[in-house]
Amino acid sequence: MSLNSVRDHLAEAAPELRVLETDASSATVELAAAAHGVEPAQIAKTLSFRLKDEVFLVVTRGDARLDNKKAKAAFGGKVKMLGREEVEEITGHPVGGVCPFGLANSLKVYLDESLRAFDEVIPAAGATNAAVRVSPLRMAEITSGAWVDVCQDPAN
Repeated sequence: MSLNSVRDHLAEAAPELRVLETDASSATVELAAAAHGVEPAQIAKTLSFRLKDEVFLVVTRGDARLDNKKAKAAFGGKVKMLGREEVEEITGHPVGGVCPFGLANSLKVYLDESLRAFDEVIPAAGATNAAVRVSPLRMAEITSGAWVDVCQDPAN
């Protein structure tokens, strides 16, 4: 159902985008990069966090690591990643297929500035073998996402 919810959401919000299904798994950044013929950095990974009672998503470039100090400053407290069992229950997507589209619950979406390095990124699309090619700016429009700077500098 997760893949269908993404298709339904994109058909309404971004009909120009097509879900790409592969025979190969794209459940990790490395597998997704290999399946789509890009560098891992160009994969847009979606992380699920909790801060007190609020759950939200942060989409980053594939090789980015969260900077705890930046995240605390941006979100007003220490964020905690959701457990595997919570991710699918809250987002409607399986781990490895989590994306900011077609969510089971209305969640705030943040996009890390690191994505702006690319004209096109590849987030998952609700399944461990599905993805979408989209510009970071278009992804922000589709998801009503807010831009944040919460990742470590890739040069470090």
